[in-house]
Amino acid sequence: MKSTIKKNLAALSLLLSGAIVILVACSNDDSNDTTTTTDDGNTTAELHAAFAAFDQDNVSVLLSGSNVIIESNGYPNHTSPYWSNTTERTATDPMGNVLVTPAADENHPLFVEPTLTTYEMMAPGNIDDFNGSYSLTVSSSPQLASTTTATGLGPIGIAVSGAMIYDDQEGPNVPLDDAVPSLDYTAAHTGPQSYHYHLEPKAFSNNDDNLIGIISDGFFVYGRICASTGSYPEDLDASGGHTSTTQHTDQEEYHYHIQDELYLNQYYIIFPGDYQGTPNAIL
Repeated sequence: MKSTIKKNLAALSLLLSGAIVILVACSNDDSNDTTTTTDDGNTTAELHAAFAAFDQDNVSVLLSGSNVIIESNGYPNHTSPYWSNTTERTATDPMGNVLVTPAADENHPLFVEPTLTTYEMMAPGNIDDFNGSYSLTVSSSPQLASTTTATGLGPIGIAVSGAMIYDDQEGPNVPLDDAVPSLDYTAAHTGPQSYHYHLEPKAFSNNDDNLIGIISDGFFVYGRICASTGSYPEDLDASGGHTSTTQHTDQEEYHYHIQDELYLNQYYIIFPGDYQGTPNAIL
């Protein structure tokens, strides 16, 4: 009887040891794959680790089957002179119409005085004038397309701050050069639809490898430095993209970078190229 008990205890001990080994192995798996394999051999999608960098007050991220739904209120999580404030300002649109941004009763908590721009040069409208709701649905495993697609006017991506990302155009037949004087210290201004960035957003990225946001084709865009090498990447394609590991994954994947190419001798455009994947509408 005692011999049988000892044998059973020994067997139980081996089973527990095996279970512990399995648990430890699973807990130490630092893979950032966006898919997992279930017991029946099927694969299920997972949220990419980079989504943890998005501001949780302004942005929500939801996994829906094999897609990821990113929703934002369009507000940035940082200071700007474009938050409502007690200074009235006027601007003249291309048609000659005078647009008045009225003074608020008090300054917004995130308002700061303009530094790189002036009240006279600022675009019309304040950040909190836009009661925005933006939604982007992308594949959890985006793929490069067989042909590239040109970007258009309006938002082309969503930044980690919650604000929108625009390309290197200011409007129909209006070069970005004309709008640069209206940009705040983080290279953003208000527009017909939202507060948005055109250039390297220094509020959260300044010559570094920080995540900027996600482009509408589902690929992430990072700062000028590549985390895999700690230097400027030298193998970027025409859109600023390449394949390497990042701080968010130990597996190589395609992603974009702000290219280390000077614009107007002092700025860096976030995304001057074409989509390398299949773009999705930001609604």
